[in-house]
Amino acid sequence: APSTAVRPTSANETALHRRRRKLWSSDLIHAVEALRGDYPMWGKAKLGPLLRTEGFAVSDSTVGRIIKSLVDRGAVVSVPTLRKRPRAHRWSARRRFAVRLPRDLKPDKPGGLIQIDTLFVNIAPDKAIKHFTAYRPVAEWTVGKAFNRATAAAASLFLDKVIADMPFAIEAIQVDGGSEFKAEFEQACQAKAIRLYELPPKRPQINGAVERCNGSWRYEFYASYDLPRSVEALNPILDSFQHLYNHHRPHGALAGRTPAAYLKQRRSHASPPSHMC
Repeated sequence: APSTAVRPTSANETALHRRRRKLWSSDLIHAVEALRGDYPMWGKAKLGPLLRTEGFAVSDSTVGRIIKSLVDRGAVVSVPTLRKRPRAHRWSARRRFAVRLPRDLKPDKPGGLIQIDTLFVNIAPDKAIKHFTAYRPVAEWTVGKAFNRATAAAASLFLDKVIADMPFAIEAIQVDGGSEFKAEFEQACQAKAIRLYELPPKRPQINGAVERCNGSWRYEFYASYDLPRSVEALNPILDSFQHLYNHHRPHGALAGRTPAAYLKQRRSHASPPSHMC
């Protein structure tokens, strides 16, 4: 009769069967990566409590394994490597309201997500300004304003103009990690109940739409006209170009329509509200 003896299990096979399966959610992994990006020298003992205060039921040891997996695939830098690179991470105050931009967030309505960025412009050999641009890719609508400096206070004032000049309610804003989009600006977004998203590090392409709009402002406005030196005299002229851009300039992405015409057509095709109770 054939033998029915069971082959002995090797130690490696036993360890393989006992190895804990990775049951980490994508939200948890993204949260660990975001916190490690803010605090690159912190390990599981510090990040674990922070994650639990954010509502994740996770142990410090699990956080440690996630950090190791992030290091292994190059998503974050290991602490020993950072220690060998002096000043490898520049300190910045942790945000209080803004959160990391979700990778799969793609609003499809005009006010769903506004991109805001700044543009450095020399309007004279000895005179430079900072131009703030807001842009909504769905409607191709832009708002601009010039300031002498790009500060958080200036960004907060610009937010008021964006809200006033955008022809739709603003639900969320995405910005890069610039200091002008922290402090007063962040507080203003929170007070106005506008969600604020910060781009991941080294991902400027996510802000590509507003970057292209910055090019229109630079070459179609600043490079095309003789402009005054003071922002007080400049901004009324800037407002005229903003109106031209939104109401009279055809856009290829809108099949040759203007942003205003696109919005008018979009609203006319929207289903009328129901009067049924």
